[in-house]
Amino acid sequence: MTTTAVAKGPINWPASIVLTLTPLAALIALPLYAWFADFSTAAWISFAVIFACNGLSITGGYHRLWSHRAYEAHWSVRLFFMLFGAMAIQNSILVWGSKHRTHHRHVDHVDNDPYSINRGFFFAHMGWMLRDSQTCKLDLSNAKDLQEDPIVMFQHNHYVPIVLAMNIGLPLALGWVLGDVWGVFLLAGLLRLVVSHHVTFFINSLCHMWGSRPYTDENTARDNPVLALVTWGEGYHNYHHIFQYDYRNGVKWWQLDPTKWLILALSWVGLTKNLKRSSGFAIQKAQLTMQFKRAEEQIARRQARQADVAALKAKVAHEYEIFTAALQEWAKVKEEEFAQKKAQLQQQWEDAPFRARFRELERRLRQQRRRLRALTA
Repeated sequence: MTTTAVAKGPINWPASIVLTLTPLAALIALPLYAWFADFSTAAWISFAVIFACNGLSITGGYHRLWSHRAYEAHWSVRLFFMLFGAMAIQNSILVWGSKHRTHHRHVDHVDNDPYSINRGFFFAHMGWMLRDSQTCKLDLSNAKDLQEDPIVMFQHNHYVPIVLAMNIGLPLALGWVLGDVWGVFLLAGLLRLVVSHHVTFFINSLCHMWGSRPYTDENTARDNPVLALVTWGEGYHNYHHIFQYDYRNGVKWWQLDPTKWLILALSWVGLTKNLKRSSGFAIQKAQLTMQFKRAEEQIARRQARQADVAALKAKVAHEYEIFTAALQEWAKVKEEEFAQKKAQLQQQWEDAPFRARFRELERRLRQQRRRLRALTA
């Protein structure tokens, strides 16, 4: 059934011009320049550096800092993210953050999610920006905190001049310093913009279509380590959609997440603080819940072999009893912790006895995940 939101709205000309003309210009200008003049090493290095600055400003700044408040940052870090985030031309922090919060609140809803994957790959990737549909109407009621941030509002109120200065002035100035004005402008200016656009857009499109769902199947978000390589760690999107306030997306130590490493490294020198982390127990719980769902699906598929199914059901039921007992014990420990906090207001939650008990519960869940994997293999 077609709704008002799904119906096509008027063309958004600024976005349409930028998103169509910049790739076209890159396809024409770059081969011609490479044929007649070639690009210097300095131009390629400048492309890589500015591309990284843009990407990390979107992932570390626009996304994890401002949209989700996953940590706090020094004004110098926020200023850097504001400038290089504007250079990525993905709208102001205020607008980007507001629409992203709406996406999380209504993920996959065909009417209310601004870039719902249920309206197709192209729509989620970039089509939603090309028309002013009902879905894309801006409602800043969910961004009151951003409106109180002077750096956010300075960028919002002077967005066009900042964009022009960062996308034209900076590459030309850098090219003049490096002795390759047009080479740097074409690579660090034009090509960098096109690549950074579509790398970011992949999170809204491919990361809702391609990958695994180890933490939740209640939305279409996927974990995709391949996309994490080109999106500065944002590819672990299934994790992010269930633990959105965690400053990490790649929660495992071996998962590639440069944004997480940058935020953590900045905390060592006092430039970031109050880094939010989801508890290990909550993460293990989400993974085990998904494993039990998949075990039930396997049992349903093997109904023809009644003997095997009965044995498997019994083993899964036993594991689920252990899982339920662990959840009850976790709730009991939390209750005891709260009671002690109430009695001693100065005590930190990281008090050693409680920390040891929580870690033991996490260890037991990890062991159970291994047993369940072996059981359903």
